Amino acid sequence: MAESIEFFELNTGAKIPSVGLGTWNAAPNAVGESITAAVKIGVALKKVFEDGLVKREDLWITSKLWNTDHAPEDVPKAWTELCKTCNLTMLISHPDILPSTWRAMEALFDSGKARAIGVSNFSVKKLEDLLAVARVTPAVNQVEIHPVWQQPKLHEYCKSKGIHLTVPLEGILKNRILTTVAKKLGKTPAQVALRWGLQMGHSVVPKSTNEARIKENFDVFDWSIPENLFAKFSEIEQASIGNSL
Repeated sequence: MAESIEFFELNTGAKIPSVGLGTWNAAPNAVGESITAAVKIGVALKKVFEDGLVKREDLWITSKLWNTDHAPEDVPKAWTELCKTCNLTMLISHPDILPSTWRAMEALFDSGKARAIGVSNFSVKKLEDLLAVARVTPAVNQVEIHPVWQQPKLHEYCKSKGIHLTVPLEGILKNRILTTVAKKLGKTPAQVALRWGLQMGHSVVPKSTNEARIKENFDVFDWSIPENLFAKFSEIEQASIGNSL
């Protein structure tokens, strides 16, 4: 029987859902509709709470700290402003933060306001630099990883430091091995790419505003990629940095 992998436990003890919903750059009206669709499908902002569709504690909501809010005194203000809209669970930073910015984020975590803090697009070198001054290890690193850009060095480093990788995914990979595996399993390439991420230990955040596609993206829990087919992914030629889904 396939392991469902519905959550991953972070280094804070909090449990992050293994599959999320990406809303970056989506039209405002489409965001509300896609979130409603995702909640109806069973995935555990403001309008959703007011409608009584789901309780706040059932959702995990992540946002990024804008580059304009990296001054230490601006971090708690930014958190408060963001929470007016969606009552955040976790805050992650861009890769150009200063040590003082991270200390301000640590204070948010210490206060209990944020259940986790993390980073985005951090290379091994950037993580090493941050860990040299950090008191709280990032809970997550949100970064591009998928079957044609697997980043094994970063994967292993984060695993060794207890930093969870969360992966935003958008679109469908066009790769011979991926499509072959999908055909053998009777799944779409997108579903196989998502399930590959889960079996690698990553939480995945596909972006879609289409209800049917969202439902398809969440149909990854009651099946798995068998070992013989999973091994095929190591044969995929890796793309150059910057290529994405």
